[in-house]
Amino acid sequence: MADSLILEVADLEHDVLTGIYSEETGKPQPLRITITVRLKCADHYAPDTPLEASKNYMDLKFAATDALPPGVHFKLIEAVADHICETLFLQDQRIEAVTVKIVKLAIAEANEKIGITLTRERR
Repeated sequence: MADSLILEVADLEHDVLTGIYSEETGKPQPLRITITVRLKCADHYAPDTPLEASKNYMDLKFAATDALPPGVHFKLIEAVADHICETLFLQDQRIEAVTVKIVKLAIAEANEKIGITLTRERR
């Protein structure tokens, strides 16, 4: 197996228009999003290695926040995760795989974590 670099932004909370039930539609609901990206790895990382040899973590955060189209209602959180994956694949050809975990915070009654995990490989 080839070397790879795993980048992660964990437990990012962001309000997204999503849901299928009447009480969910029309208003954003809070989601907790974790993004893990597998990236082609440089041969070596020295103390003075420039950022271009890796990926800016803020790109992952951007994909889960500002890159989501404003005013668009995603019926399924799976569609939110898919949009995040596609955004990241378009950003950087070195990305080999993206995993997005989404927890719907508004429906938890006893602090359970209800949600999905979607993993996409570059095609």
